[in-house]
Amino acid sequence: METLWFVIVAFLLTAYVVLDGFDLGAGAVHFLIGKTERERRATFQAIGPVWDGNEVWLVVAGGVLFCAFPRLYASSFGGFYLPLMIVLWLLILRGVGVESRSQFINPVWRTFFDFVFSAASILLAVFFGAALGNVIRGVPLNSDGYFFEPLWTNFRTTGQVGILDWYTVLTGALALLVLSMHGGLWMALKTDGEINTRARKIAIRLWGPVVALTGISLAATIYVRPQALDNFRLYRWGWLIPIVVVLSLLGIFIYSRKGSDLRAFLASSVYITGMLAGAAFAFYPYVLPSSTDPGLGLTISNTAAGAYGLKVGLVWWTIGIVLALGYFTFVYRHFAGKVTLEGEEH
Repeated sequence: METLWFVIVAFLLTAYVVLDGFDLGAGAVHFLIGKTERERRATFQAIGPVWDGNEVWLVVAGGVLFCAFPRLYASSFGGFYLPLMIVLWLLILRGVGVESRSQFINPVWRTFFDFVFSAASILLAVFFGAALGNVIRGVPLNSDGYFFEPLWTNFRTTGQVGILDWYTVLTGALALLVLSMHGGLWMALKTDGEINTRARKIAIRLWGPVVALTGISLAATIYVRPQALDNFRLYRWGWLIPIVVVLSLLGIFIYSRKGSDLRAFLASSVYITGMLAGAAFAFYPYVLPSSTDPGLGLTISNTAAGAYGLKVGLVWWTIGIVLALGYFTFVYRHFAGKVTLEGEEH
């Protein structure tokens, strides 16, 4: 039962990164895709119907942690209090940017809210990537299962570590590049004309740095956490995951060159899914490793709720996920197709 809930949490977080990732990426490349105020409006039309719904997956993931792994919830939300507050404010500012820019006719205010939206999207991508880097590297857990990390210390991955060090900055940079490419592919899928061409070119230009940083981050992960290869040695079928990652990267490049925007976007989604699945597979059964003593790491066994609670929670989660998938299917099908710039606002 603990393993099943581990898979559920991984699924929810992956769904959030894939879905909210493209509108974060669209925000990151917002000013590169839209050269005029009219063109920048295309970004908000492309993500307007779905961006707030996409964030539901993050909220649900937090709720599932509270239900299934309460000790992990208490430890991580306490130890990551500072970055969580930063992320919360960035989410608020991003929402303000999306909703407020259409309420003002003055071009100065619209440019200001465009900047708020874009800057918040960029910083969110970096912080989410750095958060994953912290989980992979490990945190300084004490014997009670709690920890505290300052924003940064000496930028080393050993000793008194901080939220930001050379490794977590690397994972943050990779996340920004990947989501920017993902967002560019979404914008190419949802637009036509000059905006479509520009968005596709941006995605293709980001492909090379994404490939390079993927390889660098993989080597850095093995250096920082050699145990990452243990499950791959134990379960050889796990090597299918990096093969899928490589094939999806090739798919992004080939389909983007051919102008097959839907297939390129789906390949990008598979790449993100493969990367996160690889991380989950590598560190199972750990949910939060220790950077000081491996014996203090939090696992699915020592953080899970009681067996009865997990069984009851699974029933309600199944009902909820069916409703959520139905809603998302309706929304994405209803707003399928290219956006137009005929109206004044989205």
